[in-house]
Amino acid sequence: MKQDWKPGTMIYPLPAVLVSCGSEESEYNIITVAWVGTICTNPPMCYISVRPERHSYPILKKNMEFVINLTTKDMAFATDWCGVRSGKNFNKFSEMKLTPGKASVVNAPIIEESPLCIECRVKEIISLGSHDMFISEVVNVKADEKYLNDKTGKFEFSKSNPLVYVHGNYFDLGENLGKFGWSVEKKK
Repeated sequence: MKQDWKPGTMIYPLPAVLVSCGSEESEYNIITVAWVGTICTNPPMCYISVRPERHSYPILKKNMEFVINLTTKDMAFATDWCGVRSGKNFNKFSEMKLTPGKASVVNAPIIEESPLCIECRVKEIISLGSHDMFISEVVNVKADEKYLNDKTGKFEFSKSNPLVYVHGNYFDLGENLGKFGWSVEKKK
């Protein structure tokens, strides 16, 4: 039997990402975001949703660029800390010993410790209620070479120990159950 609950956002797990923003070092900031996702393949587009009262919000709105930095099990403490502390009161890069790096296309910094950094340029901001959605085009992706498969050149996400967010808690991923399409592959 199932119970009816009040409407809520119960779509989990979600990636727990660190979004870096700012066009110059004096305004660099990091915000932890779990309201993030893919919305289009061609052109590649994604979104982040941010509360207008957050310190990063005016930085994002002014610069219209940011970087989605994927996180890892090793980055869990920094991911949580950057989500509960304000950039108004702390330099999150120095406090968490994270390294701001040079992005290839946008002015916002990447986080060098991240296995994958997705450079984004905002196309539209939609006010939705508690959060505003920043719909963005992916203009570049920077991948840490240590996670590339030597034979295929593909990025091995599982080797980076990705961090996910599930209803107030962080988890790493479990075992691989199968690749896309495995359920319909012909048996040899």
